[in-house]
Amino acid sequence: MSTTWRNWGGNVEARPAVVTDVSSVGGVVSAVLGAARDRRTLRVAGSGHSFTPLVATDGVLLRVDGLRGVVGVDRDTRRVRVAAGTPLYELNPALRALGLALPNLGDIDRQTVSGAIATGTHGTGLRLQGIAAAVSGLTLVLADGSVVPCSATEEPELFEAARVGLGALGVVVEVELQCVPAFRLHAKESGESLSEVLAEVHELAEAHDHVDMHWFPHTDRVLLKRNDRVGPDEGPGPLPAWRRRLDDDLLANRVYEGVNRVVARAPAITGRVNQVSARILGAREYADDSWKVFCSTRQVRFVESEYAVPMASVVPVIDELRGWYGRTGAPVPFPAEVRFVGPDDVWLSTAHERANAYVAVHQYHRMDPRPLFAAFEAIVAEHEGRPHWGKVHTLGAERLRELYPRFDAFLAVRDRVDPQRRFSNDHLRHLLGH
Repeated sequence: MSTTWRNWGGNVEARPAVVTDVSSVGGVVSAVLGAARDRRTLRVAGSGHSFTPLVATDGVLLRVDGLRGVVGVDRDTRRVRVAAGTPLYELNPALRALGLALPNLGDIDRQTVSGAIATGTHGTGLRLQGIAAAVSGLTLVLADGSVVPCSATEEPELFEAARVGLGALGVVVEVELQCVPAFRLHAKESGESLSEVLAEVHELAEAHDHVDMHWFPHTDRVLLKRNDRVGPDEGPGPLPAWRRRLDDDLLANRVYEGVNRVVARAPAITGRVNQVSARILGAREYADDSWKVFCSTRQVRFVESEYAVPMASVVPVIDELRGWYGRTGAPVPFPAEVRFVGPDDVWLSTAHERANAYVAVHQYHRMDPRPLFAAFEAIVAEHEGRPHWGKVHTLGAERLRELYPRFDAFLAVRDRVDPQRRFSNDHLRHLLGH
């Protein structure tokens, strides 16, 4: 009897024939060989924070939660080896205990480390890169059951493909990360005029280590977050516990859940509600360990689409999106998010050889996201938009080949290590063409 699997956002479900939990590399090898014996495909489940059906399978669903923890540290190079099922919320404090940190993080820490890199989780910072760029080595279990380490010098083509591998090449069982010394961030958050921010958005992105914008549809209000590195004794102190509970637990989650439920029942009031929501979270300034500033708790469920566009396109894309909201009055209570990341050399990274603005639109999980996502995708299509691999989009192999210079190189590696498509599903066939 099959089990139903659902992702965090609730927009994807699957009924795998077999669900297997593993806690060792040997367990992964057995699961892969067993799937081959039974002529089943196999997909790996992380924490379910992707909104695309990358995990969905009617074959074997492999859970790697049992593979977790730091398994090795080279203090001279600051490289740390981590079991693939380790969630970021466990990894970040473990790194801090070693005096280390990842150079950049996204704003959610529920993902496993392997899931985060497989989908290209990126964070923000124009002088920085996404998490996959910090990967210095990987160990995979391939379709034939072999356990293969890879790096820039060992199986280099497999390494380049697997840094953002979509789970299409094998099961990642260990990740080696190039870390940096632990650091603190000075956070400044304030409500601003979107029009005024857009007028200087390029200068703003250049001036700060990390910039994150949350724009509320049907308003000219944006919550602007600017984070900059400071020394151990520089900047203000951490947020008081009461303020963190008020902002991040009560207002950003419990109250906001209620607000979205009201809008779902009465969509005509969206504009007025967004005007209030845009002003609920007041200005605040504090400094803390980097991961405590980067990551926040997200309990209000939503579905998301995100595209990377060239830096020159960020203002036109926001202006076109703002025009669509104005013309349609679309009931969208969730803010759009804008972030910035520098170029990297990872084959399937959305930032491959290009500095990007990342624009993300969200819809409350009880509301229909399709009109918003269709309009958004049409807008970014005119700006060479590359979709986040873990966020809702419709692009397939024909268009993705045009957007990614190393797309065919990735396919060649896949043909070599998984010729029988043991690690495939319908979504990957759409993305990769076969």
